[in-house]
Amino acid sequence: MELWSKEAFQGKTVVITGAGGVLCSMFAKAMAEAGAETALLDLNEKAAMDVAQEIHRHGGSAKGYACNVLEKDSIETAHQEILKDFGTCDILINGAGGNHPRATTDVEYFDPQSTQKSFFDLEEDGMEFVFRLNYMGSFLPTQVFAKDMIGKKGCSVINISSMNAFTPLTKIPAYSGAKAAVSNYTQWLAVHFSKVGIRCNAIAPGFFVTKQNEKLLYEEDGTPTKRTEKILQSTPMERFGKPEELLGTLFYLCDEKASGFVNGAVIPVDGGFSAYSGV
Repeated sequence: MELWSKEAFQGKTVVITGAGGVLCSMFAKAMAEAGAETALLDLNEKAAMDVAQEIHRHGGSAKGYACNVLEKDSIETAHQEILKDFGTCDILINGAGGNHPRATTDVEYFDPQSTQKSFFDLEEDGMEFVFRLNYMGSFLPTQVFAKDMIGKKGCSVINISSMNAFTPLTKIPAYSGAKAAVSNYTQWLAVHFSKVGIRCNAIAPGFFVTKQNEKLLYEEDGTPTKRTEKILQSTPMERFGKPEELLGTLFYLCDEKASGFVNGAVIPVDGGFSAYSGV
């Protein structure tokens, strides 16, 4: 017996932030295929609408909305439009997030003789932006959409953490710290909403190639960077993840029949990266 079917989320309204990106657009397509009404939120409205149109072409139900997850008024505006189009939210996937060059060092280890960007060159506004995008970008949409879930059955919030939350990666202190905060926030939220039936969990992806990290992983000519070599050496499965390999975990966490007693979990999907000591 399958734990979920193509109709597992029939009649559910799923709201996805960052839905124009590689991973979250895939989440949206999969949820629509499983019967959900999918509301695609993205700062880039065209990207969200393009994904929605693709879902329509395959027989699913979706609509794209412009939304800045760092501005509550923008989220509220999208919320009101979604209420008119689909009704109240059942599942919120906080997928918006990312890093910024101003919060990234050029070197892994500090060298006083080096002229490359180090810890002392990181810019305050870059660091603040990354923290806000990942943490507040999950906090604010939850404040808006979780109100819809109170008193309903089978509702949940899914945050996107990272393997950085377990052990910080070099070069990206703001992103690593922000994702650790997202994991902590997921646990806090799970406890806070536990008496009203809203489950809160997170997925912690390992290394997947996206538009945001592509330049860190591959040179302009397509050859792997030294960082890619180190990543693969530290990943027991010796490869990057395929986006569709996140779907089983996503469906499991969203489906109350499969995971009704799972609450406050942060599940790594990383090919063993977070489990490997290097020895």
